[in-house]
Amino acid sequence: MKSSSKLSKLNLALAAMGAICAGGTHAQSSVTLYGVADMNVEYANHVGAVPTAANKFNAGPSNNVYRMDSGGLSGSRWGLRGVEDLGNGVKSVFVLESGFNLDTGTSQQGGRLFGRQAYVGIQSTQFGQVTFGRQYTSMFESIANFVPAAFATQYEPIVMLAGANFREDNTIKYSGQFGAVSALAHWSFGTGLALPTTVANGPLLGGNGEVPGQFRRDTAYGAALTYISGPVGVAFAYDQFNPTISNPSTAAALGSGSFKKATVAASYAFGQAKIMGGYRWGQNKNQNGSLIERDDFYWIGANYQVTPALGLTLEYNYDNVKNFFASTSVPNPWQVAFIADYTLSKRTDVYLTTAYSKNAGLGLDSPMIGFANSLSLGNSYTLASGQSNMLGVAVGIRHKF
Repeated sequence: MKSSSKLSKLNLALAAMGAICAGGTHAQSSVTLYGVADMNVEYANHVGAVPTAANKFNAGPSNNVYRMDSGGLSGSRWGLRGVEDLGNGVKSVFVLESGFNLDTGTSQQGGRLFGRQAYVGIQSTQFGQVTFGRQYTSMFESIANFVPAAFATQYEPIVMLAGANFREDNTIKYSGQFGAVSALAHWSFGTGLALPTTVANGPLLGGNGEVPGQFRRDTAYGAALTYISGPVGVAFAYDQFNPTISNPSTAAALGSGSFKKATVAASYAFGQAKIMGGYRWGQNKNQNGSLIERDDFYWIGANYQVTPALGLTLEYNYDNVKNFFASTSVPNPWQVAFIADYTLSKRTDVYLTTAYSKNAGLGLDSPMIGFANSLSLGNSYTLASGQSNMLGVAVGIRHKF
C-alpha cells in the first residue's frame, strides 16, 4: 500500500509539472537582458565652452582635451526586452532601455532611468506593431541603415540629421513589414525635449507638452517608408516637431513653432562594400511663422569589410546653411569621419574613430543645433572663440552582452 501511495503521489507531481510546462510552452513568454559597454580615450583640439547666458554666450579660449568617454561607436546601455505569445500570430511586447555613462556610472538622457527607450505594445505578424511610450522617431529609425557610421555616438551628426527630438516621450508608433517595404508612423503628445538658449537673444525651445487647453504644444509626428531588396535600399521620411517657444528672460511661453525635416536616402551593396548617402531638407519657424533656420544637409560614405574581423567606415557630411536667424552668410559646416573596427570575438571589439570638422565642432555641433551634442553628451565639442575647425581621435573597446 505504501509503495502504491508513493507511486500515486509521484504521478500527481509529474502531472502537475507537465501542466506547468504545457502552460509555459503555450504562452512562450520571454524576457531578455541585453546591453553594451563602450569606453574610449579621446584627444580633441580647439575645444571651448558651451555658450550660455552665464558666460555671455562666449565659448572662451581654445584648449586641447584628453579625456575618457563613454560611447564611441555605441551608447553604453542596458535593457530588458520582453515578448509574450498571445496566439493567432499576436504578441505583446515591451522594451525598457537605460543609457548610462560608463566612465562615471551616471544616467544619460537627462537622468531618466529608461531614457533610451521605454514602451509596451502589441505585435501582429499580419498587421504590424503598435507601441506606446518613449521611442525613436520614424525618421531616425528609417535611415539607420543608410548612414555609414550607423549613428556612432561620438562624432556622428545625428542631431543635425534627424533633429534633437529623435527620441520622444508620450509616443504612439506603428511599424509594419510588407515584403521588401517597411512602413513607420508616429505621434507624440509631448516630446519631453527642452533646450536652453545658447544664442544671444535666442528663445528657449521645447517642453513636456500635454498642457490642458494647448493640444499642439510640444507635439510631434512623422512617417517613413523603406525599401530594401537585394543590394539596393531606398528610404523616405518626414518629421515635424512643434516646440514651445519661450521668452529667455521670463521663461513665459509665447506659442508653438514648427520644425520640419524631410529625408531621402539610398544604399547599394557589392562584394564586401556598401555605399550610401542621402539628403535632408530642414526648415524651422517660430510661433509667428517667422523663419529661424533653413538648411540642406547631405551625407555620403561607405563600409568595407577588409577581413572577417576588420571593418572600415568613411563618412562625409555637409550642411548648406541658407538662413539662420535672418543671416544668409553663415559658413557652411562640414565633417569627414573614419572608423576602423576590429572584432576580437562575437561580443567584443576594439576600434579607432576619428573626425575632422570645419566651421563647427565635432558632430557638427554649433548654434545651428543649439549645441545639443555637447549638452547631451556632457563633453563639449564647441569650437573655441576664433577657431574654425576641430580634430578628434579616440581609441576604445566595446563589449555587447
